[in-house]
Amino acid sequence: MTLRTIDSLGPLAGKKVIVRCDLNVPLKDGQITDDGRIRASLPTLGALVAAGARVIVISHLGRPDGTPDPKYSLAPVAQRLGELLGQRVAFAADTIGSSAAEVAGALADGEVALLENLRFDERETSKSDGDRREFAAQLALLGDAFVSDGFGVVHRKQASVYELAELLPSSAGTLIATELAVLEGLTATPTRPYTVVLGGSKVSDKLGVIAHLLPRVDSLLIGGGMLFTFLAALGHKVGGSLLETDQLDIVRGYLDEAKRLGVEIVLPTDIVVASKFGTDAEHVIAPADGIENTPFGASGLGLDIGPDTAGRFAEVIRASKTVFWNGPMGVFELAPFAAGTRTVAEALTEIDGLSVVGGGDSAAAVRVLGFTDEQFGHISTGGGASLEFLEGKRLPGLEILGWQA
Repeated sequence: MTLRTIDSLGPLAGKKVIVRCDLNVPLKDGQITDDGRIRASLPTLGALVAAGARVIVISHLGRPDGTPDPKYSLAPVAQRLGELLGQRVAFAADTIGSSAAEVAGALADGEVALLENLRFDERETSKSDGDRREFAAQLALLGDAFVSDGFGVVHRKQASVYELAELLPSSAGTLIATELAVLEGLTATPTRPYTVVLGGSKVSDKLGVIAHLLPRVDSLLIGGGMLFTFLAALGHKVGGSLLETDQLDIVRGYLDEAKRLGVEIVLPTDIVVASKFGTDAEHVIAPADGIENTPFGASGLGLDIGPDTAGRFAEVIRASKTVFWNGPMGVFELAPFAAGTRTVAEALTEIDGLSVVGGGDSAAAVRVLGFTDEQFGHISTGGGASLEFLEGKRLPGLEILGWQA
């Protein structure tokens, strides 16, 4: 079977359509600091509004652990969504209670409502199939059809992702269809040279991706906190930098496998080493094999790739036709350690081919550093879902919509 699209639902004018979006945006003091995921939902919501549907949007935000918590309220998201859609978005103070029923029942054709945080009900993420189905059944009472468009949650069996799609006529939205097309292109027939850039804190988070992609890529660039486990696997001392000693043998195996396959693994040759974690930390640039030879000795922290490494990474990226990037190169939130991530991001905007930013911290980084979404071929809305797709794992939220790997 192929992924069911909105067209499969037939005419939607006058029908109440529940749309599962991923509006899990970062908030600070009640203000949205990055509305990228809201913007990503607009094509699907706009199409349903144009079709005359009565649109009921559902989403989660943060991890409230099954208990209502004002700091995780979706109220600010409703306001921003209305601004972006150019129309009022009604907000319900619950998901399956009287407020949700009243707000959904009052919708006219082409109008939109947003329900409160799904994760205020513990059944949304329950490990019990029965609990999830019970919650989904109560959600289903609000609608005539269901559109799943929250790519960031399709790797999870949750009530609003899986069971709700079973209970109502269901399809994928345009965001999921787009994400799937891009990611299938990264695993099926990518245009070469094909480069994958991996960063982030832990190599253990990326083991599945490395194993699955190593036979498919031409170059693999390693940055972020995970680079220190690679350096240690080569016998280098890494000071107080992040290190997963239990992954050393696995990493050595990947290095050997890359040689056998003819894949170039590009590791940093220089590191920005700091005295401590903070914007006011003293820091120096050191060779990758001399981290403990800095004034900070064995307590020195590697917090970014160095300028020579960043330049080399940029060269490889610009020479590629397909690039997938997941994970920042350093602690980009702190200005002294953002240069490596900025250089990689800038190189991705310059390639003659497809550049894909793999969601999560990478997506946040490019926006924080002043880049726009339009400068890249695609910015994924689902970091974890993107990685699990590229690992070759089953994604229940896609399978329930007809997709088969």
